[in-house]
Amino acid sequence: MTSAPYAEQSASWPVEGPHVLAQFDDEAIRVYQAYRPAIAEFAVANQRFGGEFSYSRMSWIKPNFLWMMYRCGWATKEGQERVLAIRLRRTFFDELLRQAVPSTYDASRYPSRDDWQRAVAGSDVRLQWDPDHDPSGRALERRAVQLGLRGDALRRYGERELLSIEDVTPFVVAQRAHLHGGFESLATPLEAVYTPAPVAASAVGIDARP
Repeated sequence: MTSAPYAEQSASWPVEGPHVLAQFDDEAIRVYQAYRPAIAEFAVANQRFGGEFSYSRMSWIKPNFLWMMYRCGWATKEGQERVLAIRLRRTFFDELLRQAVPSTYDASRYPSRDDWQRAVAGSDVRLQWDPDHDPSGRALERRAVQLGLRGDALRRYGERELLSIEDVTPFVVAQRAHLHGGFESLATPLEAVYTPAPVAASAVGIDARP
């Protein structure tokens, strides 16, 4: 995992609006999840999800490292003590964006709540845009994305479309000590605004221009 000083990176990030902030290359995008040790250890050892991991429940993935840190309390919350970085094929990630249905009713996208509910029932992917957070947990004007997966989408994610699973908990714990003051000593994964394919960008309401 490539990292860089948070203070330097954050100066170049958008300050408001919905953005997929992530670490990515031409082939893959990195997403994060946090689990209890048993699930994390199986995933790292087998490079897929299984064991105590449940394919019958919705599972949420987050491409933004600091959004994951906010949710798991920098790996201090019960059941979220181990943070995993999953390298996922970009083609699959964009496919998930195309399939995503907002988790709450959006009148600008659906003529009625019944139409939205039918879309929810027919999709294996949920979309949420939530306030991003700084390292201390303060909410920002920028919006961060998370995707909820179930059914075939979750099975493909957990077994076939991922390229690697890395336990980044030691990095998280080391950086947790630098959460005070102006974050001068804090490093975070090197992230930039990810631009999906145009159809995928349109599906989730973001600008497709790089």
